[in-house]
Amino acid sequence: MRALVTGGAGFIGSHLCEFFLGKGWEVVCMDDFVTGSRDNLAAVESRPGFTLIEHDVTEYIRLEGHLDWVLHFASPASPLDYLELPIQTLKVGALGTHNALGVAKAKGARFLLASTSEVYGDPLVHPQREDYWGHVNPVGPRGVYDEAKRFGEAITMAYHRSHAIDTRIVRIFNTFGPRMRLKDGRAIPAFMGQALTGAPITVFGDGSQTRSFQYITDLVEGLWRLMQAPVNDPVNIGNPHEMTLLDLAKRIIKLTGARSEIVFRPLPVDDPKVRQPDIARARKLLGWEPRVDIEEGLRLTIDWFREKLRS
Repeated sequence: MRALVTGGAGFIGSHLCEFFLGKGWEVVCMDDFVTGSRDNLAAVESRPGFTLIEHDVTEYIRLEGHLDWVLHFASPASPLDYLELPIQTLKVGALGTHNALGVAKAKGARFLLASTSEVYGDPLVHPQREDYWGHVNPVGPRGVYDEAKRFGEAITMAYHRSHAIDTRIVRIFNTFGPRMRLKDGRAIPAFMGQALTGAPITVFGDGSQTRSFQYITDLVEGLWRLMQAPVNDPVNIGNPHEMTLLDLAKRIIKLTGARSEIVFRPLPVDDPKVRQPDIARARKLLGWEPRVDIEEGLRLTIDWFREKLRS
């Protein structure tokens, strides 16, 4: 088996590359390193069957040889990134997805789109099921990411219906683990970086907004099962255990042994008040649910960040 992973030097993409190599697959990792990192590929770059191509997927993708899968994970994913790179984010969601689908069509490969819980926007339905169409502000600052992913889903289904490409769409909820960037801008790396360096922990709003966090190995297992299941409609992959961001900050302070104080800052525009996946479809169709306890996942991630800060 041979797979192309766009955004393969990113947090999730690099774990996928490692996973497929572990199954004896050949992996072509494609990344332009705008938000990805070569450090994330340290565990795989010298392994047999791994190829790295530095390329911007918004430009035409030319690739020799057969492909069995195209997995499109290229995109800025944290608010810090897509607010700084709004046009690039829209282009990779539109042009990048179009080009990746074009490769899948040309090679007769299956296609998996990494979509996101952000397609639900600031939801009016809770928890979020796949048949909920979302509550998104298309002209707000976060709209560049939300609408890029919504367009990605639309063009993926269009290629499935018009060109009979065997496609998958995964809506990924908050995921964490090793290889995240300390200055990623998302809650867990931000809180951990602040706690481990003794800085105040910054909570936006009053901290009552909720999120649901899954560990990276659970996500990879869910993706693997989705790839093997004949499911073309979107599937949520996430942890249905919901917590407030204030509770998360307190847990990280406790687990790190930090003495950081919690400081509150204004809530960003269109920041979702709640986020919790309904995973009934994943349970039924994939036989999947998360297995890594949040405390265990946080400890493993803290250990990784602590080591990174020492190096």
